[in-house]
Amino acid sequence: MDYLAILFTVVFSYLFGSLNSAIIVCRLWKKQDIRDYGSKNAGLTNVLRVYGKGPALATLMCDLAKGVIAVVVCRIVVHQAMGVEFFDDPRFIGYVAGLTVMLGHCFPVFYGFHGGKGVLLAATTLLAIDPLTCVLSVGVFAILVALTKYVSVGSICAAVAYPTFTFILQNFVYDDGYAVIPNTIVAFLICVLIIYLHKPNIQRLMAGTENKFGSKKKEQGSSKE
Repeated sequence: MDYLAILFTVVFSYLFGSLNSAIIVCRLWKKQDIRDYGSKNAGLTNVLRVYGKGPALATLMCDLAKGVIAVVVCRIVVHQAMGVEFFDDPRFIGYVAGLTVMLGHCFPVFYGFHGGKGVLLAATTLLAIDPLTCVLSVGVFAILVALTKYVSVGSICAAVAYPTFTFILQNFVYDDGYAVIPNTIVAFLICVLIIYLHKPNIQRLMAGTENKFGSKKKEQGSSKE
C-alpha cells in the first residue's frame, strides 16, 4: 500500500502540474502561446510583462489553486482513503506532491516538457504543507526583490530559504522526529530544481543584462493589448 500511495501521489501530481496555467489562460484570453513572446517562459512574470495585469492575475489564481489542490488531494487519498502515513508525519506526502506537481509544471508532458520555473507553485504548495515556512520564505523573496529589483534574485534566495527554514522549524520548533530529514531532503530537491531553472537568469545577472522588476522589456511580437 505504501508503494501505491507514492505512485498515486507522483502520477496524479505530475499530470495535474502539467496543466500549465499560463499557457491555458493566454490561449483562452489572447488566443496566443505565451512561449512565443517575451522571455518565452510559460510563467507568471512573463505573462505580466507581455499581456498585463488581467491575464497575470488569472494565471496567479490558477497556480495558487493548482499547488494547494495537488497537496490536499494527495493527503486525502493517501491518509484517509489508503490509510498510509510516512514517518508518522502528514507533511511528507505533501512534500512529495509538491515536488512532483512542480516537475509537471516545469516539464509538462502536455506541452513538450517546456513549462514555467515553478517559483509561485513552490510557494502555494508550501502554503498547504507548512504555512510558517511559506511566510518566512516569501518574506525573503519580498525583501530581496525590494532591495535588488530582480525577481530572479528573490526567487533564488527564497528557494535556498525553503529547505533552510524547513529544517530549522521542523527540528527545533515542531519537533517532527524522523520526518525532519526526509522532509528537508525533498525541500532541498525543490530548491535545486528552482535554481537549475534559473540558470539563464543567473547568466544574465552576471552579464548585467537581467531585466528588473517593473521595467518593460521590448520584445518583437509581444502584444500591446
